[in-house]
Amino acid sequence: MHSPAPLDAALVQRLVDTQFPQWSSLGIRQVVPGGWDNRTFRLGDDLLVRLPSADGYAAAVAKEQQWLPVIAAHVGLQIPEPVGRGAPTAEFPRPWSVYRWIDGESSANAPIEDLTAFALDVAGFLSELVRCDAAGGPAAGDHSFHRGAHPRFYDAEVQRSLERLEDVIDTTAARRVWDAALRTRITAPPVWFHGDIAPGNLLVRGGRLAAVIDFGTSGVGDPACDLAIAWTMFDEPARVAFRDALGWSEDVWARGRAWALWKAMLLAAGDAGAHDPAAEARSARDVIARILADAP
Repeated sequence: MHSPAPLDAALVQRLVDTQFPQWSSLGIRQVVPGGWDNRTFRLGDDLLVRLPSADGYAAAVAKEQQWLPVIAAHVGLQIPEPVGRGAPTAEFPRPWSVYRWIDGESSANAPIEDLTAFALDVAGFLSELVRCDAAGGPAAGDHSFHRGAHPRFYDAEVQRSLERLEDVIDTTAARRVWDAALRTRITAPPVWFHGDIAPGNLLVRGGRLAAVIDFGTSGVGDPACDLAIAWTMFDEPARVAFRDALGWSEDVWARGRAWALWKAMLLAAGDAGAHDPAAEARSARDVIARILADAP
């Protein structure tokens, strides 16, 4: 049995040479950090290649190829533009994509002069996104890792995290936040959601939000999952401005807190994949503290 080929520049060069020979001379270099769900490579100066890092992420390729052009027509910020779809091969048995390169620096690293203005930019993008025509769009499910569904899908994980974090966080308060979300019902019509509105997927130019990338967990459903950034990145003034600009109901915000809490507790308990588990666990505990302090 052959070992899978490493996801490196040499593999990408072979894939491009075979399937997109018109770009074979452009040169390839890996983007660092290259992401968790996908590995990203520059292809010349104007293109990039994204390869799913595991089978569970492969479904996003067809979804993004089909729906990103539809969404792009209705949002003001730049989003990824697919220009080629690679076929699976014996060496790399998953579909893959070629996109236009978008200039910008990850908001996880870029200096942001006015966090409240940045939060308002994010709210503006989300407001445009939920107004996109959702007819025929992919309903929340396995392809979105159930983002866009009710957070109760992850109740078993949350209960395990609460047990593991009993002496680490205020689990009584965390249970109140989670239980408040479980009591809500999704009654609004399904809308487009991004699924991973996080600093690494928000690109900054000149201190302002310029682009939103990585729609691999996007779909049509409940947009509450896109609120997690209110606690993972924003301070209180930015969070208040973000909430006021969106105008979404308290039930949606209750589910948004739950989505943020679910992921933060997984990280704090060491049960989620992380590049730097110790550092991300510390950061996750800070996020949990903000969520609990902000809860009604």
